[in-house]
Amino acid sequence: MRKFVQWISTSVLLATAADIANSQIDRITGRNFATRSEVLARHGMVCTSVPAATQVGLDILKRGGSAVDAAIAANATLGLMEPVSNGIGGDLFAIVYSAKENKLYGLNGSGRSPLGLSYEQMKTELDKLNRKTIPPLGMLPISVPGTVDAWTELHKKFGKLKLSDDLEPVIGYAEGGFPVTELIAYYWTSGPRVYKGLPGAFLETYTLDGKGRTPAKGDIFKNPALAKTLRLIGEKGRDAFYNGEIADKIDKFMRENGGFLRKAD
Repeated sequence: MRKFVQWISTSVLLATAADIANSQIDRITGRNFATRSEVLARHGMVCTSVPAATQVGLDILKRGGSAVDAAIAANATLGLMEPVSNGIGGDLFAIVYSAKENKLYGLNGSGRSPLGLSYEQMKTELDKLNRKTIPPLGMLPISVPGTVDAWTELHKKFGKLKLSDDLEPVIGYAEGGFPVTELIAYYWTSGPRVYKGLPGAFLETYTLDGKGRTPAKGDIFKNPALAKTLRLIGEKGRDAFYNGEIADKIDKFMRENGGFLRKAD
């Protein structure tokens, strides 16, 4: 019995040692936090949370685009491929270093609250909901989207390609489809539950059957409506979003559903 226990103990120790050795395979520096070699490049680099978006940015650099062109292209692609975290309905913040000028630029692309939603009106609306803080969903937390304006401001100062060139790759993916990655598919599943009962075309736009079935890992997802929107922005710039057809649709939707955001904002 004693030999048997010793044999088990020895086996466990060997297995543990093997596991440790295997876990250390990619730790080339001996530091616990250094699990992979750092990426090195001579002419440019792009980093995002989605490999395809990273590749889009790299392709823009190879076409002669600036770092800002690549950033806009990658950011727009994330809005398609990672809709749980990104999109043109949100805000954008940027820090840009110009080596030529040895100067750092900062951009706050966050939108303000709607003009029609005063502090007093907000308090009244919160009282109706029996809340003291702004809810995370619904019409009250909606502010003026700043992303598209930030794209155009950054592009105006630092872009080398046309804005339509920067948006061309994501438009192709939105029309032709792309395979959804595992982690994004996992987070996507919460969408129908979170947005159930809220106005809008979430189910029609972000589910495969229009009824609530979200994309699983490897499913091909398309968003032709987003492709149309991005094409308009690429062709007509910020005015297409803030003053044109898109702004009209946003204004109409807000009026019909008790929102406060208006085209005038």
